[in-house]
Amino acid sequence: MNAQQQSVPAEGSDAAPTRPEYVDFSVEDFPGGLESCLEAILMVADQPQQAVDMARVLALDEDEVTSALESMQREYDGDEARNLAPRGFELRHTARGWQYGNRAVFEPVVSAFVTDGQMARLSQAALEALAIVAYKQPVTRAQIAAIRGVNSDGVVRALSVRGLIREEGTDPDSRAALLVTTGLFLEKMGLESLDQLPELAPFMPAASDVVNEAENTENESSAAL
Repeated sequence: MNAQQQSVPAEGSDAAPTRPEYVDFSVEDFPGGLESCLEAILMVADQPQQAVDMARVLALDEDEVTSALESMQREYDGDEARNLAPRGFELRHTARGWQYGNRAVFEPVVSAFVTDGQMARLSQAALEALAIVAYKQPVTRAQIAAIRGVNSDGVVRALSVRGLIREEGTDPDSRAALLVTTGLFLEKMGLESLDQLPELAPFMPAASDVVNEAENTENESSAAL
C-alpha cells in the first residue's frame, strides 16, 4: 500500500484525518449522544474542564462542544414555558472552565446532609479580609490590616490555605507581597471574571447615618468625661 492509499480513510469509515489515535469511538455511539458524553466526563472530573480539552478527548470541534454545554446549562436552569423546574444542580462556567455544582438556594439542604448542620464556614474576619482583597486587589497585608483596624495575618493565612487568595508580585514602595484572588475564588462565587462582582454602593451606609453615628460617639465620649 502506497502513501497516498494510507492517507485515505477506508470506505464507510467516519474517522476524520485529525482524529487522535486513542479515540476509537463516536459520540453518536452512545445513548444521548454528545450531551450525555459531556455529562459523563463532568460527573467524574474533580476540577473545572475547558471546552477545548473535552473537544479534544471527543475528537470534536470546540464550538460544537461549547454549544452543547450551553444547551445543557439552559436545560438545567429550567424553562417556565415548558413547565420545567430548575434542577438541584447547575452547570457553571467560570474562568477555570465548566463544572457541576449545587445551586446556592439548596445550600441549607446540602449543609444539613453533609455535616449535620456543622458546616465549616469562613469567619467574619476572614470574610472581611477576602472582600478587601477582592475589591482592592492587588493589596498588601498591611493595607488589609489598616482597613480592618486589626492585624490580619491569621485570616490572610487561612484564606491562602483555602486557595481563595494568592501572592502575585510585590509592592514597588514597600516590597511587600501583593495579594489577589484566585480562580477558585471566582469558581466558588460563580463568576467568570472580577468584573461581575456586585457594586459596593448598595451595601454602603448612608452619609447621614455615618454623621449621626459619629455625633453619637462624640456625645458618649463627652458624657464619660
